[in-house]
Amino acid sequence: MAEIGRDLKKARELLDQGNLVAIPTETVYGLAGNALDSKAIIQIFQVKNRPQFDPLIVHVANMAQAKELVEPFPAKAEKLALKFWPGPLTLLLKKKTIIPDLVTSGMDTVGVRCPDHPLTQSLLQSLSFPLAAPSANPFGYVSPTRPDHVNDQLGDQIKYILDGGECRVGLESTIIGFENDRAIIYRLGGLRVEDIEKEIGKVEIQLNSSSNPKAPGQLKSHYAPQKKVKIGNLLELLPQYSHLRVGVLAFQKGIEQVDPKNQIILSRSGNIEEAAQHLFAALRELDKKEIDVILAEFLPSEGLGKAINDRLRRAAAD
Repeated sequence: MAEIGRDLKKARELLDQGNLVAIPTETVYGLAGNALDSKAIIQIFQVKNRPQFDPLIVHVANMAQAKELVEPFPAKAEKLALKFWPGPLTLLLKKKTIIPDLVTSGMDTVGVRCPDHPLTQSLLQSLSFPLAAPSANPFGYVSPTRPDHVNDQLGDQIKYILDGGECRVGLESTIIGFENDRAIIYRLGGLRVEDIEKEIGKVEIQLNSSSNPKAPGQLKSHYAPQKKVKIGNLLELLPQYSHLRVGVLAFQKGIEQVDPKNQIILSRSGNIEEAAQHLFAALRELDKKEIDVILAEFLPSEGLGKAINDRLRRAAAD
């Protein structure tokens, strides 16, 4: 298993040597390698068993570093970066040739973001290169929000996990790109659409379910546990699966007909941000239980509820 610790010097040395390190962010844990080193990028795809048509996000310490990697940097992108970086926002912009085509799956755009976690900020500021860092889990599975989640699945393939505790947001970053001055959201995430629109006006939402995505996290089936997930009204779903061992993922309130130990409630107070923080850990926990199917319900489609519902749909997709 990998060593878990808070040794920034060790993490930096491993990355300098071309190795991979799991890093904490406010969203989820990332599997990080030198974004300018094709050998490190290939390792990321191999360790995750990730198809090379699915592009990676590049993590930077600040906007100045981002501007070394992309050109142009549109006015709307700069406005969003000034407001939300560091934070759960990825900007999809035209890449410079310094970014290997492997990172972008051959496309001319790259996703860049500045993560909001003190350990990873310190690490990025100490490096001479940015970090490519998709979620630190096998491809398609539930994203990790704690160091032990990473160790459970990738611990035998990497040397070090930088321990930043539990992720504060718990959902991947919102991805936004620009076409002819139109702002387009390609992935809903840890930043509310309403907050983006306060800064730059109306945005378009294009959530592709594609085998050839423009941005990470767009595949139809993604963020999925090994157990089947079914979504709907819990009381209406239950009779359909009464012949199976059932687990329940509820927003505020469980159901009496299912053993409480097989139920997880995301936020008893109805707080959508709290639900987002706990979503992936809850899916992982239910996946380990002796059940056959996970019954889940959608959250109110407001704020981060839209992003949570997107993750649930992809977790339930065949």
